[in-house]
Amino acid sequence: MAREVEGKRTAPGALALLSKYKYVMIVLLAGIVCLAWPSKDQAAPGIEAPSAVPASERQEILQLQQEMEDILGKMQGVGELRLMLTLDQGSSKALAQDASLNYSGTPAAPEDYSRSASTVVVSKSGSGESVVVLHETYPQFRGALVVCQGGGDPAVRLAVIEAVSALTGLGSDKISVVKWQS
Repeated sequence: MAREVEGKRTAPGALALLSKYKYVMIVLLAGIVCLAWPSKDQAAPGIEAPSAVPASERQEILQLQQEMEDILGKMQGVGELRLMLTLDQGSSKALAQDASLNYSGTPAAPEDYSRSASTVVVSKSGSGESVVVLHETYPQFRGALVVCQGGGDPAVRLAVIEAVSALTGLGSDKISVVKWQS
C-alpha cells in the first residue's frame, strides 16, 4: 500500500508523521547544532587556556610541587628531577550567607520585592572575626609530568607514578615519567 512520491516509494503515514513532528525535529536539530558549536571555554587541542588561579593558590601549588620534587628526588634510582602539575580546577569555598526577601503586595502577585544577602561572620574571642565556610573544594589536578634521570628504568617509572598518584589522586594514565636529557 505504498505510494510513489517523485519516483520514491514511501509509506503512506511517513509524510503525515513527518508533518506532525516537524517542530520536534527542528528543535532536535537546533540542539544538535548548539552542542556541536564551539564555545569560548573550549581551547584548540594542545593549547592551554589562561589560568584563572589566584596568586595565593598558585603559590600553594608551587610549594606543593617543590615539596613533591624534594620527596621524589630522594627515592632510589630517581636522581635529579623536575615536576610539573597542571590544574583542572582550583580550590573554592562556599560561604554561609544570611538572605532575606522583602515584598509588597500579595505573595501570589507581589508588586515590588527586594532581596538582600550578607556573609555570615562569627566573632572569635581575642582573634577577631571569621567567615563560616559551608563547603570547600580542593584543587583537582589534570596531569603531571616528571622528568628524571632514572626515567628510563621501568621500575623507577612505576615507583614515581605510584608516588605521584598517591599524592595527587591522579590515575596512572594522567602521569608521564620521562628520562632526563643527557
